[in-house]
Amino acid sequence: MLTTGVAAQLYTLREFLTTPQDIATTLKRVKAMGYNAVQLSGVGPIAPQALADILHGEGLLAIITHVSFDRLQNDLPALLAEHALWGCPNIAIGGLPGEYRSEQGYADFAKLASQVALRLKDAGYTFSYHNHSFEFEKYNGKTGWDILFANAVPEVLSELDTYWVQHGGANPVTRIRQMSGRITVIHLKDMGNVDGQQVMAEVGEGNLEWPQILAASRDAGVKWYAVEQDVCRRDPFESLAISLRNLRALGVEDR
Repeated sequence: MLTTGVAAQLYTLREFLTTPQDIATTLKRVKAMGYNAVQLSGVGPIAPQALADILHGEGLLAIITHVSFDRLQNDLPALLAEHALWGCPNIAIGGLPGEYRSEQGYADFAKLASQVALRLKDAGYTFSYHNHSFEFEKYNGKTGWDILFANAVPEVLSELDTYWVQHGGANPVTRIRQMSGRITVIHLKDMGNVDGQQVMAEVGEGNLEWPQILAASRDAGVKWYAVEQDVCRRDPFESLAISLRNLRALGVEDR
């Protein structure tokens, strides 16, 4: 079984994942374009066993999910049962709940996240936090990101998003190196410039420094490179294919 490689973040294709039939058709297309793994996010209503059957039928690994923090706190047994069906070892949240977006809030959330991460570790799973750019606002000289991870146990991992780190005014390479040993899955999307406006772009089609990002990721122990593009300026399937092709050219392979 693969233990490292490139995954398609299905949130990119959320408009094509609204029904069970859509999900089956879309996952078949994802596999056909060359992806062997996916992140489960943005997937419409479907029975957990039905989703497991589709994944296994296509030979796709589910490497991580995005779930609500509420479910992690209040519905953990059912959540873990679903992940066992899918064979998915990693669980993440897509962002910080709004009520914690303050200096004290980051510290308070870090304690709650630590409790969740340790419970997941005991069950054989990992917990990761996915960032946007607001985490890089400073409070008395420290970013929300720094407050969060300084107050959390090492088992709280970072599902670092390269675009959003850059959007927040930070350096993705620096932040990857800062989190060495605490990134299992990284989100890859590029940042371009169109008519003077920042835009999300396919990996390798924008201005982020991919050789340096990928080298830092390897040094930091990243296992999975999840391609995500929240907003595509072309067909989202084409965007995922371009990113995969460019990553292969940069030497990222499934192993």
